[in-house]
Amino acid sequence: MNPRVEYEMTQEDLSELMNACKPTPCMMIGGHTSTTPQENANLAWAKLGKKMGFDSMSVRPSDRGKRFFTAVPSETESQRTFRLQKEDEEKREIRKTQLISEIAEKQVELNKLQQESQNA
Repeated sequence: MNPRVEYEMTQEDLSELMNACKPTPCMMIGGHTSTTPQENANLAWAKLGKKMGFDSMSVRPSDRGKRFFTAVPSETESQRTFRLQKEDEEKREIRKTQLISEIAEKQVELNKLQQESQNA
């Protein structure tokens, strides 16, 4: 897991988040209501997370002020590609080691059988 990073949002971002948290008029239509202030805040954090590159579900406040917070950075597409390539290479290396070991064991077994045939 990535370590937490401190972020600073702009005043505009903070205003957008604060506006999202305001109570909303609620009217039930067809058994459905509008989004709650909590849902709006979550959507605003998700939008900010996408913009700034962090997991919006990992946000925690900072003691440096309202515009500061910590979060776990998101994995960018290039980071994901690099990680997957590295994992594939590691899997190939493990499999190569396994095969080399199996071949060595089979070679020992073959040599033993050949010796037994020569001695018989």
